[in-house]
Amino acid sequence: MATTSDLRTGIIIRYNGILHRVEEFQHVAPGNWRAFVRMRLKNMQNGKVIEDRVRAGSEIDIVRVEKRSMQYLYRDGDSLHFMDTETFEQMEIPAETIGDPARFLKESELADVLFFDETQILGVEVPTFVNLEVIEASTALRGDTATNVNKQVTLETGAVISVPAFVNQGDVLKVDTRTGSYIERVK
Repeated sequence: MATTSDLRTGIIIRYNGILHRVEEFQHVAPGNWRAFVRMRLKNMQNGKVIEDRVRAGSEIDIVRVEKRSMQYLYRDGDSLHFMDTETFEQMEIPAETIGDPARFLKESELADVLFFDETQILGVEVPTFVNLEVIEASTALRGDTATNVNKQVTLETGAVISVPAFVNQGDVLKVDTRTGSYIERVK
């Protein structure tokens, strides 16, 4: 059985009977008290984040998760369709399983699908950064460039993000899918 010394960021553990992803952990040894581990865990079913602490050295249940690279095909209502790149098997995954990063998925883009017990889908890991073209952008007004002014643009996936005023229609932008924020223009 694994102990708290085996904790790593990103692994899946069974905590209080529910699957959680370890978002953050810290080993704390306060003076002459017992050492403990402070954990920040994300529930894999509903996405809620909890913080808890356990005694250092206590047992934890690490769950084996299979990660398969799959190609995003298309969106159909509230579900996204993916194809396994090895077996060409197609599957439908609800958009709420992926969450907010689903709006940045471009057709034929690769993503990692997490499976538990070969059949249960735990989630989809979208690439951290994607390059997307701006298909709709308003023009900046004269004088707006003196201050740090942002405007809303629509990307090729339909996502709307806030960008600096100098971004124009046709530009390709690098976007962080975790936060939905503009990073830079891509040449």
